[in-house]
Amino acid sequence: MELTLGVTLAVLGAALLHASWNALIKSSRDVQLDTALVAFCGSIATVPFLPFVAPPEAAAWPWIGASVVIHIGYFTALVGAYRAGDLSHGYPIMRGLAPLLVAASALAWFGEAPSATVWAGIALISGGVLSLGVAGGHVSRAATFWAAGNAAIIALYTLVDASGVRAAGGAERYVVWLSLFMGMPYALIVFARRPGEALRYAAQNWTRGLVGGACTVSAYGIALWAMTRAPVAAVAALRETSVIFAALIGAFLLKEGDVRRRIAGAVVVAAGVVALKI
Repeated sequence: MELTLGVTLAVLGAALLHASWNALIKSSRDVQLDTALVAFCGSIATVPFLPFVAPPEAAAWPWIGASVVIHIGYFTALVGAYRAGDLSHGYPIMRGLAPLLVAASALAWFGEAPSATVWAGIALISGGVLSLGVAGGHVSRAATFWAAGNAAIIALYTLVDASGVRAAGGAERYVVWLSLFMGMPYALIVFARRPGEALRYAAQNWTRGLVGGACTVSAYGIALWAMTRAPVAAVAALRETSVIFAALIGAFLLKEGDVRRRIAGAVVVAAGVVALKI
């Protein structure tokens, strides 16, 4: 498998969607409720597709179950990072460490050994996104802790879902049925703990939830599809170019951080993308 131009463009589009829904959550007045609403609406957004997409093969269901459990931790750590610090600090750390962990694990997990240029691209992308995290406006130890922990969670579910999508008998079969269940447990946990607040918040912000939910499903669905067409480590690194979009959103819309440092970090990330394509 190789990283073609078409797959590259699709993953870049997914990166923009991913940065957008994270910015949506960070800009909310209640990060936890907004995350729960987006997670819930992500599940709802897949319902219209169920009659048209067959369930995945039996071998994929254990992977789906594992991913659903892991995503509870993912949403929890995401809330922790955004409550404690800026989007432009936590997001790059979460997304920058993850591809390094995936690349380090891909050989043992899938038998995929990245080439020297792919390793160079992964290192550049990860270094660039981490520099964007250091350049963030408000930095706290708690935010760094949550973000670094979530990077490990992201790496874990990336490997799990890459295994599941390859066993599903079709990327769309895995994506749709995983998305149906992925955000529901976390949303139900939050709604159960804050029932009155959650219902009022959902009634007032349901459009935000639907937009964010659609972005989550689309962004991750594209990434999983790409993993059936290209090496997992390369896709995992390429999708982290979402930090470029997050850096620009954080700098210009959320008024976070140093714009010049963000541009420098984005240039390093772009160099990594070029290295992946060599």
